[in-house]
Amino acid sequence: MKNVAVIGCGIWGKNIVRNFYNLNALHTVCDLDDENIKKLKELYPDVNYTKDSAEVLNNPEIKAVCVVTPSHTHYKIVKKALEMNKHVYVEKPISTVSEEAKTLMELANEKNLVLMVGHLLMYHPVVNRLKMLVNEGFFGDIRYVQSDRLNINRFKNDRSVMWDLAPHDVSMTSYILGKEPKRVISAVGASSEGNDIMDITHITVEFEGGTIGHISDSWIHPQKRVNLLIQGSKASAIFDDTLSENKLQIFEHSQPGVSTTESLEYIEIEPLKLECQHFLHCMETGKKARSDGENGYTVVKVLEDAEKIMLGERRKYLDSVNFALSRSKR
Repeated sequence: MKNVAVIGCGIWGKNIVRNFYNLNALHTVCDLDDENIKKLKELYPDVNYTKDSAEVLNNPEIKAVCVVTPSHTHYKIVKKALEMNKHVYVEKPISTVSEEAKTLMELANEKNLVLMVGHLLMYHPVVNRLKMLVNEGFFGDIRYVQSDRLNINRFKNDRSVMWDLAPHDVSMTSYILGKEPKRVISAVGASSEGNDIMDITHITVEFEGGTIGHISDSWIHPQKRVNLLIQGSKASAIFDDTLSENKLQIFEHSQPGVSTTESLEYIEIEPLKLECQHFLHCMETGKKARSDGENGYTVVKVLEDAEKIMLGERRKYLDSVNFALSRSKR
């Protein structure tokens, strides 16, 4: 049934549009940019188009809304959609304020609506294979996990690279381990341009059971690197998502220096397609999404705590400014 609308159709939003269209679920596309709409109309002429999000939220035929707008707009749009009794898929992060994320989680639960956050890697076939191996005890006692997400990004339109990329790292690591983050041990960040937008960040998180996770993210790395290392007492693994094949290598400690490549028959399935299918399934069945509002809140709380450590007194100043601005808008 065509009952899903997408709000925001920029670089990533157009991929959301493509997948829901191919799943025969797309009803309406909403974007403020005329050029974005023009390009999408050429590809999907049989879809409704509008520049007014209120038109989407007030349409009773639309049962679900995908919010793919800048992160600072997520809270307002998602809250309004939930209040209008729409199921919601929202791109990561669900918010950049943990209290806002908690409010959205509670509102969705109260209304028995699906609230799903776009923590894409929780739907990746390799990530799910790793989770199976962890559950089977293949790696033994997992002591250390390292996630590196490094790339060039010339459109620095978020508070920092951490808010842009680390939601993937935190959600993926917690999901594979089956353990919640306990605390942020350390967090450092730097700006290559000497301003408040950090384009290099490193955070270290302790998970339940004592597993340490180190997360590095960069917007200024000239060579793309998307690696996950899992180090256990029996075996280790490296997941390299930049490779077109043989993405997962396993190293058993009983055979030092020898690696095996995990063969995954379903590796060619696009993770985003699996994610969109999961959202539709949750809408139909009423089940909670794998990356639900609680998962979104947990990730935001970790990043919020990390930012407080990174910025120190500067964070207190920014919080006071944001509070004053929010008061003036009431």
